[in-house]
Amino acid sequence: MPMYGEVLGVHLSAKHEFSKASVDEIELIENYGVIGDAHAGVTVQHLSRVARDPSQPNLRQVHLVHSELIDELREQGFAVEMGSMGENITTRGIPLLDLSVGTRLVFAGGAIVEITGLRNPCVQLDKYQDGLRNAVIDRDDEGNLVRRAGVMGIVVQSGHLKKGARVQCEQPQGTYIPLGPV
Repeated sequence: MPMYGEVLGVHLSAKHEFSKASVDEIELIENYGVIGDAHAGVTVQHLSRVARDPSQPNLRQVHLVHSELIDELREQGFAVEMGSMGENITTRGIPLLDLSVGTRLVFAGGAIVEITGLRNPCVQLDKYQDGLRNAVIDRDDEGNLVRRAGVMGIVVQSGHLKKGARVQCEQPQGTYIPLGPV
């Protein structure tokens, strides 16, 4: 049975800065990312990863955060808004962190993003707001680290995306592969 959600906001930044500005529409390009965003590209664009190996494939072309996390962080007293944690797409209604590697998000407007893994909560979260990094890290019952700062993906089909667009979640066939950091 298909799962559906909604896009609450779209964001981009041409600079390598933490937060992204909310815009009316973004254009996603296959195997590239969001036009006009500093993290778009065939090879890795995140500065720390470029320093290690600039020839790595970019598995982090698109960053998605579920608005339910933003709501939770606000309830804890953090001043976060859509786009402030660096995401390109803010969704509602899809449990992003529970998806399998390879899940495809099919957006009204034609774009398709394939989920590659989790965003690893970094020190930039604390630079944005003290304590934010710890607020998006948990431990499960076995003591394993649970990263809750959103998911990363690659664009597998180009298209335009606007606030309010419907999104359908298509789970891959076969074995569920839990998301890990990319």
